[in-house]
Amino acid sequence: MALYRFRVTFEDYDDVSREVDIKSTHTFADLHQAIHQSIGYNPDYSSSFYISNDQWTKGEEIAFKPNERKVNRGVALMENSRLTAFIDDPHQKFYYTFNFERPFDFHVELVKILDETPGVTYPATIKTVGEAPKQFGNVYTPAAEAAVEDEDFDFLNEMEYNPEETEDFTEVTATGDVVVDDEEVPEEEDEFGGDFADNEGFEDEDHGGGRGKSDDY
Repeated sequence: MALYRFRVTFEDYDDVSREVDIKSTHTFADLHQAIHQSIGYNPDYSSSFYISNDQWTKGEEIAFKPNERKVNRGVALMENSRLTAFIDDPHQKFYYTFNFERPFDFHVELVKILDETPGVTYPATIKTVGEAPKQFGNVYTPAAEAAVEDEDFDFLNEMEYNPEETEDFTEVTATGDVVVDDEEVPEEEDEFGGDFADNEGFEDEDHGGGRGKSDDY
């Protein structure tokens, strides 16, 4: 019986690939399972293969767990579709989308047709290159959102706020005096070494409405 050897690569991760041998009489559901066994993903999500050309343009769809719209449209089901029925080219290509809610896209290419090896159980992964990204590592998940909420910015914690440290703050008393650490701030001196005083030592004269010199000058 003929075997198909498929090279499977992530569309967005060129350095990760797998090669899988599978019988020509196996179904696309078997290939779907084999791909995820080779990369370590849970395969139980709605997915589709698309018959493709050399430019990876999507053609006829073969679906796993299709939605109602696809069912009504009569899309082929993976479990009912044998590989051999959809392969006309010795380098047949399939565009493959896994998990439409949080998708990964793959290029699946037939690279060789060969004979079975006695004693080998198929499908079989025969080559592994690179480490696959985590299944939900690069996309939104409710768990990821919860983790973000737990890390909300806490201003007081960020500043290491301590209520006791408020004793060091500058205060203004009810009488208008500025106080730091419960001590009254000394009055500011002028450039001649004396204290400022409002109009101290000065009085208005009757003429000109201006200021006159003090009697002590």
